[in-house]
Amino acid sequence: MEFKEIQTIIKNFEKSTLTELEIVKGDFRIHLSKRVDKETTQTTEKEETKEIEEMTAVKSPLVGTFYITDAEGNEFVSPGDYVNEGDTICIIEAMKIMNEITAPKSGVIKEIKLKNGDPVGFDQVLILIE
Repeated sequence: MEFKEIQTIIKNFEKSTLTELEIVKGDFRIHLSKRVDKETTQTTEKEETKEIEEMTAVKSPLVGTFYITDAEGNEFVSPGDYVNEGDTICIIEAMKIMNEITAPKSGVIKEIKLKNGDPVGFDQVLILIE
């Protein structure tokens, strides 16, 4: 492995949220690790959990394929959009049947957890509404 490749790996590792990385390529081996401040990590996790608890998570009622756009390619919703309870916010295709997923409450779309065409599992969070 060349020095420039190693430098790139190290820079990317420093920017990432990974705390440990090991690469083995033939006789070459590199092991990188970061010291993690447990208190900061726990505080961040608590803040994220609290933020998610204050939102409504729209979960998939079935296994299938997630679609955030309709047949013409228009998005049902985008982050920042206001939706009313009962509005169609996405579709889950299962066995060639298009199942409309509606907003369980009125609010603002905070985050769309999947990309158009992604596979989705039962009870997986699709969208967060604030």
